[in-house]
This record gives sequence, structure tokens and C-alpha cells, in this order.
Amino acid sequence: MSTPEGRPKGSFLDALRDRGRVVSTDVSGAVPRGLKLATAYSWRLLVVAAAIGVGIWIVIQLKLLVIPLLVAILITALLWPAFSWMLRHRVPRWLAITISVVGTIAIVAGLIWLVVWQVSRQWASVQTRTIAAVEQFRQYLIDGPLHLTTGQIDDLLSQGLTLLQEQAQLLLSGALAIGTTLGHVGVGALLALFILLCLLADGGGIWRWTTRLFPKAARPAVDGSARAGWVMVVNYARTQLMVATIDAVGIGLGAFLLGVPLAIPVAVLVFLGAFIPIVGAVVTGTVAVFLALVYNGPWIALWMLVVVLGVQQIEGHVLQPLLMGSAVKVHPLAVVLVVAGGAMIAGIPGALFAVPLAAFVNVVAVYIGDKAWQSGAPPSSVDLIWTTVPRPRRVRS
Repeated sequence: MSTPEGRPKGSFLDALRDRGRVVSTDVSGAVPRGLKLATAYSWRLLVVAAAIGVGIWIVIQLKLLVIPLLVAILITALLWPAFSWMLRHRVPRWLAITISVVGTIAIVAGLIWLVVWQVSRQWASVQTRTIAAVEQFRQYLIDGPLHLTTGQIDDLLSQGLTLLQEQAQLLLSGALAIGTTLGHVGVGALLALFILLCLLADGGGIWRWTTRLFPKAARPAVDGSARAGWVMVVNYARTQLMVATIDAVGIGLGAFLLGVPLAIPVAVLVFLGAFIPIVGAVVTGTVAVFLALVYNGPWIALWMLVVVLGVQQIEGHVLQPLLMGSAVKVHPLAVVLVVAGGAMIAGIPGALFAVPLAAFVNVVAVYIGDKAWQSGAPPSSVDLIWTTVPRPRRVRS
């Protein structure tokens, strides 16, 4: 059978394949071209947003598996420079894995022991200073511009105690949730350790198996883009490790010299917080200043603020460019927005993994868009939100 125009009459799929057949209405000619383009972009963006939303929902549902996987990948990136150096110098793989994993566990255990040791040693003095600080604040409320009476302060305290009592049931019911969370943390730590061992032992084999899931024509692009993204993640982890070490040593030493209590826990907190770019350093530095304000007074707090700002400026503008050769260039707006979005979606894990994930996706997109797997050239650093290649300096004429 055929149509009156002489075209063969086929199935619905044939009609879809025939680009000569255009479905139109009487008003299609009256629709402005700009509106047509806007609607074409809109439904495509809606499909992309729906796909991203479904992906985020699946990740949230599988967070007990996804978070240990991401932690293991990030730790692998941290260990990769030293691990690959040992392999290049003919160290047996099993010995390199043992040194890397045992060394990491020893460092983490040592930091935990130092924190527990100083907290147990200074707890009595910290408690005494806390009581003294509370009394000073109470006296300030009486003698200061507010001119509160002792009865008013006692009423405020009683209201606070009443509020705590009203929330006692919520606190008791939350104990089970805390226990469950601790159990999840323990299981997640063991799972992350197992994944780490697998990645170090046979990461290349795992990735080769993964690439076989894609069509044969797409495998070179997938492999090349993922390898470029992995290089970016390794550079990111190396940079953040250096930044975290510099910030922790500088701020911890400054707190110790200024007589701020719990200097070692503060340094460890700064070290962990520095893995969240920009935001983590600001938050942990604020904690150090707050401790100095509560326990040592406003002048020591002011000097602690000077130390925090000074360490961050020296690290960002002197040590990092000196050690890494004009170093990692991060667009602050992109980092802040990505970290804030990750924190809104997944809390602390989201803030921790937001920047490396965004950098990885950015590298993959630029690599595929440039068809860099055909030429073998790395993706253009101009289009990346996180770059580790020194940018050429412009010479003014």
C-alpha cells in the first residue's frame, strides 16, 4: 500500500525514521522561531534534570554503599603518588599495598591517640576555665549595658532547663539512631577498607572490566576521559593533603604558642576540614578563634584570628605556588556553590565529595567535547573549574 503522494505506507517506526515527514499544525507557522528554540531547549533540559534527579535519588538510597566507595576512591587518590612510586621502583605490589594501608591506619590511629591524650589531660583545666568564663559572662550581663538582674538570668536559665526537659524524649529516642549511625560507620569503614585493598590490588583490571560495559565505539572516549578525570582527582587529593598539613601545623602551633587549650584537637580538626576547599578552612579556623575567645579572652582571640588568616594567606600565596609551581587554580565561586550544593543534598559527605566529583565531571565533559581521545591531548585547562597546569603569564607590551 502507498500514500496518495506515492510514498510507501509503513509502520509507525518507519514514520519516525522518515525525516521527510514533518508533523505540523495550522498555527506552527505563527510560532516565533525564538519560542521554538526555547521550547526545544526546555524539554531537553527537563529530561536532563530528571535524569540527574533520579541519579541523585538512587545515590541517596544507596548511600551506605556509595559513601564507602567514594571514601575508598579518595583515599586511593591520596595514596596513589606514593604507591605508584613504590611500584616504579620495583617494590612488590603486595608490599606496597601493606606499607600504604598500614601506614595510613597508623597515622589515623596516632592522630586519634593524640586527641584523646590531650583532651583527657586538659579536661579538668578546660572545665574550670569554662565555669570561670560563664561567671564572667553572667557578671557582664548584670553590669553591662543590658543591666539584667540575677532573677532575670535565673529565669532564663530555668527556661533553658525546661526546654531541655521537654526535649528529653526526643533525645532518648535519638539514642537508638546514634547507635545505628555508629554501626553504619563501623560497617562503612570496613567496606571502605575492603574497596581500598581491591583498588590498590587490581584497580586496572576493575576499570578494564567496567569499560566493557560500554559500546565498543564509545570505549576509547570513556577510557580516555575517565583516565583524565582520575589524574585530576589525584592532583586534587595531593593538593588538599598539602594544604591540610600546612594549615593544621600552622594553626595548631599558633594555638599552642598562644596558650589556647586543646591545640592538638584543633589542629586535627583543621586538617580534616581543609579537605573541604575554602569552606572547611573558614569553619575550622572559626572554631579555633572561638576557643581562644572563650578560654583566653578577646586579645588572644584576636591574635588567634591573625594566625589563622596569616597561615591561610601564606599557604595560598607562597607555599602552594612554591611547592607546586603556580599551583592549583580554583575558581572560588564554583567551589563555594558546589560545596554548598553538596552540603544541601548530602550533608558533610556531600560537602566533602562535591568538589572532586564536580572536577571529575568537568574534565570528562571537556575531554569528550574536545574529542581529545583522538588526538591524545589533555583537555583544555581554560574550560576547567579545577586546574593543576600552570597558566602562562601574560606579558604586557
